[in-house]
Order: sequence, then structure tokens, then C-alpha cells
Amino acid sequence: MESLTRLAETVRSGVVEGDTTVIAVLVSIFIVILTTVTLIVRSLYSHKRTGILLVGLCDAGKTLIFSRLVSKRFVQTHTTIKQNSGVYSLRGEKSGKCLHILDLPGHERLRYQCLDQTKSLARGIVFVIDSLMFQRELKDVAEFLYVLLTDSVLAQHAPPILIACNKTDQALAKGSKVIQVQLEKEMNTLRMTKSAALSDSVGNSNTYLGKRGKDFSFADLKPFKVEFIECSARGSKDESLADLKGIEQWLLRLA
Repeated sequence: MESLTRLAETVRSGVVEGDTTVIAVLVSIFIVILTTVTLIVRSLYSHKRTGILLVGLCDAGKTLIFSRLVSKRFVQTHTTIKQNSGVYSLRGEKSGKCLHILDLPGHERLRYQCLDQTKSLARGIVFVIDSLMFQRELKDVAEFLYVLLTDSVLAQHAPPILIACNKTDQALAKGSKVIQVQLEKEMNTLRMTKSAALSDSVGNSNTYLGKRGKDFSFADLKPFKVEFIECSARGSKDESLADLKGIEQWLLRLA
């Protein structure tokens, strides 16, 4: 106790006298404490975010993927006008752990509203693309993805994003590599359009995606991490086993 008293008196005297060494030590201690507290808070907050958001345009196959993950079965689906939720139980080395799957409507009038209501829960986001209809839906897919990547709430904790190219079992479906290249080109065009609009108004640099002076690339979206995989929720026949290994492996790493 006496030693602590002497130490406190030394520190007090150093501060009063403007001793730069004492002040530097105090600042260093404060930074260490602040960093530790911040990491603890972030860790606790991260554990509260157990929601996996299934997002995408209408008829991309989100609800069937949801059913395959949660219920392990095929169901006939229709355009979702309300949010579905369920629990996905992990297998393998993380058996016993669960993730909360949220299937959000893809309808244009509902997708952004539902995203606003659930984005703070997102531990990860699965963006489902219809590989058969991708060419026709390219602009809408890019627009929705741009909204996700520039959202201020999502940017704070930057949940990993998996772009699941669904229906790749179909002969005319585009592969994930082709989809990524075409999507990057469209996002590059969209970025230029949005940036030009911002420069005429607020010009917030935080909304600029990727690296300036370089064509858009998903690899440059730090802190976001974006991955592409191919999948098939339906399988070769309605009741056959679906090919969702890419999604399940991603969920396993995320848990």
C-alpha cells in the first residue's frame, strides 16, 4: 500500500511539473486500456451478431436455399413478400453451434426496407444471384450490391459477403468467374456514376468503393471480404440433394 502511495505521489508530481516522461507513460497506459476495452466491446458485440442474411433479387433461389439449410429439404417456393427466419445447425468440427438464417424478400419495394431492419444483426451476408438470368438482371444486381457495400451500418463491422451464384447446374448458366468479371465491370460504371453525383453535392469520400485511379475490383473492398461460389439449391431433380457445399463451408468458417 505504501509503495502504491509513493507511486501515485510521483505520478501526480510529474503531471503537475509537466514531466514529459511521466505524461508519455500515462498516455501509453491510457491507449492500452482504451484499445483493450474496445476489443472486448467489439468481441461481445460480434457474438451478438449471429444473423446470416440471405439477400438478392426475386426468384434468385433464396427461399429454397433457406429451406435446404434450415429444414434440409426441397420445397416448392414462390416470390417471398415477408421475411423468413430459422436456425441452421452446424456440422463437423463446430457441431452444436447454430446460426440464425434470415431470408429477406427480393421484391424491389421490400428488399431495402427489410435490409434496414436486419442489417445490425448481420454476422455474414449471402447475396444470391440467378446464374441463368444474370445477364438480364446485371444492372439491378449491381445496384443492390452497391447499396449493401456503401451502407454506413454494415461498413462499421463489415460482415463477410458471399456471392452465391445459384442454378449453376443448368446448361446455360454462367459460371462464377464470368459473373464476377461482368459484375466488376458494371460496378465500375456504377461507381463512376455515383461518384460524379456525389461530387456535385456532398462528395463524401467514404462512399467511394475500392481504390481510386483503378478499375473496380472486389479484392479492393477492405474491410469487406467478398467471395464467389457456385451452387445449386434445386439439384438436377427437384428432390435430389442440392449442391450447397460452398455455402455450408463458408458458414462453418464464419461461426
